[in-house]
Amino acid sequence: MSDKAIFAAGCFWGVEHIYNKHFKHLGIKTRVGYTGGQVENPEYQEVKKGSTHHAEAIEIVFDPEQVSYETLVEFFYKMHDPTTLNAQGPEDIGTQYRSAIFYLSEEQKQIAEKVTQQVQEAHYKGTPIVTEITPASEFYDAEEYHQFYLEKNPEGYACPTHYLRW
Repeated sequence: MSDKAIFAAGCFWGVEHIYNKHFKHLGIKTRVGYTGGQVENPEYQEVKKGSTHHAEAIEIVFDPEQVSYETLVEFFYKMHDPTTLNAQGPEDIGTQYRSAIFYLSEEQKQIAEKVTQQVQEAHYKGTPIVTEITPASEFYDAEEYHQFYLEKNPEGYACPTHYLRW
């Protein structure tokens, strides 16, 4: 049995790369794309301008017996800066780079809220987490050249904020 998780944490290349680095051995499958916006079938050239309100996101298909949704949410907070509104690092600025958890069930929403509160208290006292926790909407696959981009292009741009904080 498999489940899905959808996260946005800045440039999707780095998000996909770091999740696969740490969880691929547990059987996760990832794809990058766009979600949370107002345009059907958005294309990268539109999304990167911020005009569609989509976020660059990653969809993770996982086996809950191998890795829990809670673990994936905690990792989400560990691998990016959830305290910057609509930005990750000096280059990725705009709503397309926002920090967001797109939940697919009421259970996922409750877990996301619980983990957010725990991370806020343990790691970000005095600096509010601005991550949006919102129902998932249509997920549109990014163009093929974006899929596993940093594996195909090891010297490609990786957002400097995608690293483990604790």
